[in-house]
This record gives sequence, structure tokens and C-alpha cells, in this order.
Amino acid sequence: MTPLAPLLETFFSERLQRQRQASPHTIASYRDAFRLLLGFAEKRLGKPPCHLLLADVDAPFVSTFLDHLEKDRGNSARSRNVRLAAIRSFFRFAALQEPAHGALIQRVLAIPQKRFDRDLVTFLNRAELDALLAAPNQATRLGRRDYALLVLAAQTGLRVSEFTKLRVEDLVFGVGAHVRCQGKGRKERCTPLTRQTAAVMRAWLAENNATATDLVFPSQRGTALSRDAVERLVSKYADAAAPRCPTLAHKHVTPHVLRHSTAVGLLEAGVDRAVIALWLGHESVETTQMYLDADLAMKERALARTAPLHVRPGRFQPRDSLLAFLEGL
Repeated sequence: MTPLAPLLETFFSERLQRQRQASPHTIASYRDAFRLLLGFAEKRLGKPPCHLLLADVDAPFVSTFLDHLEKDRGNSARSRNVRLAAIRSFFRFAALQEPAHGALIQRVLAIPQKRFDRDLVTFLNRAELDALLAAPNQATRLGRRDYALLVLAAQTGLRVSEFTKLRVEDLVFGVGAHVRCQGKGRKERCTPLTRQTAAVMRAWLAENNATATDLVFPSQRGTALSRDAVERLVSKYADAAAPRCPTLAHKHVTPHVLRHSTAVGLLEAGVDRAVIALWLGHESVETTQMYLDADLAMKERALARTAPLHVRPGRFQPRDSLLAFLEGL
């Protein structure tokens, strides 16, 4: 009988931290998945986590746990799949360490991901972005910090985890101004800065007399901003900008929406998908397909270019209200 505890501890300390050098975000995600799994096992099996056996966590038990996440905790299919990915990663490791349990492990690995409907991505158009950027009160230091953060996020499309860790030395000004960051998969990339963004960032760094190793966007305590803090910040300014731009009131604006807005803006400017994938640090060019799906304006331009000869481009309009009624039947 193989105890689960030492195997799980080795998975985190050796597999994730030492061998794969997984990011803190990945480790935290896997940790949370197993906290939920072990808590569920304690209630369901009546065993404390340190007494569980590998055989206790078989395919039927894991399937029941995943159902519990959706039905009892109200998790989405996406969240369910994230937890399953962590469990699969552990069992792939367990297959190497405990080959005698190969049959049990293969049945767990065979549990499929759950399919889900993929909604169109939310993004901000130019008017909405302008209203959002006008919301911070630049008469205060905090407002100037937030304005610089929003400008950089909207122009570069950096992920929250990327721009909250930025140091002054990661910003390069002058000819070929750009920002360096380390994204997913520990891949380093450079993203160009426009002249306007570079000017905003220069002014913000000069105000702080920042040294090379200082954080670009520190919290009021001087530490790195948390993901929750950035999400609250963006939501606050979106609410403040809504009276000026009413369409913002109907959108759930998050830091990732700013990233989507960058991608759609590049698409509308005619930038190739491969370049956008490099810009955003996507693993695959196919990831940018979701921005093509979301951009109605681009589809309307394509429709206009495919209008028949001698026919005025545009959408169909019924000739008469009665005909419109009949067409709608």
C-alpha cells in the first residue's frame, strides 16, 4: 500500500520546484487544487490527508470530486479543467515513481476535460479606452501611478503578472524604446513602446527618482501590486469612466480586457497574426483566432469588399414594413 503524502510532497518539491522550476503561479494553482482534493477526501473517506493512500484517489473518486466542484462549489467548467490538469500532472509523475499502480493511474489520466461554450472575448474600442485613461486624477501621485499603469497595459498588452513585476531596468528608452518582461513558460520578450507611452513612463520614473532595481508600479507600502489590487484598480476607473462613455457600464472591464484590446487594435491596424502572437507572448498563432472572432468591424469591412458589382455595399434593409413583417415569419 503506497501512502499518498510522501509522493505528493516529492511531486511539489522535486518535480515542480527543482526539476521543472515551475512558476509561483503554477505552484499556487496546483497547491489550491490539492487542498480542495484533500479536504474533500477527508470528509468523504473519513481519513486525515496524511493517512490517505494512493489507491484512495482512484478514477471514480476523482470524478466525484470534479462533480463536487461544479455542483456544490459552483465552479465553472474552466475551473474544473484547471483542477483536473493539476491532478493529471501529479499522476503522470506518480506513474514513474509507482509503476505497480499503473492501471489505477491510467484510469485517472483517462478522465477527459469537460467541454464548454467559448464566449467572444471582451475588448474596449478607442473611445472606451480614452475614457478609461482619462479617469485617474493626475493631480495626485497615486493617480499618476495608475494612469501610467493603464497606459502601459493598454499599449503593450502585458499580463498582470508581467507588469506588476517590472523593474526600472526593464524599461529601455531612446531609439527603439521597449519593455522587457518574462512571460509564461519563462520566455523573455521585448515589446515596443510608442512615443507617447515612453513619455508617460519617463515622467513617472523621474517623479520617483527610481533606481534600476526599483519596482515600476509599487504599492503604497513599496511592495509589488497584487493581482487583486490591479483588478480593483481597473474596475474602479472603469466605473468612474462610465458616465463619460456609457458603453463601459455594460462591460466587465478587467486587466485582461486591456490585453484583449491591444490585440484587437493591432488586428484592426492590419498587423499579421504571427506578429501579434509574438507581441503578446502566445505559445501558438492559433490563440489569436479568438480576436478575429470578436472583431465585428473587421467582418463588416470584409463584407463590404465582397459586395456584388453595381450594388451599393451595406446591410439588407426591408423595402416596406409589411414586407419586413412577412420576412420575419
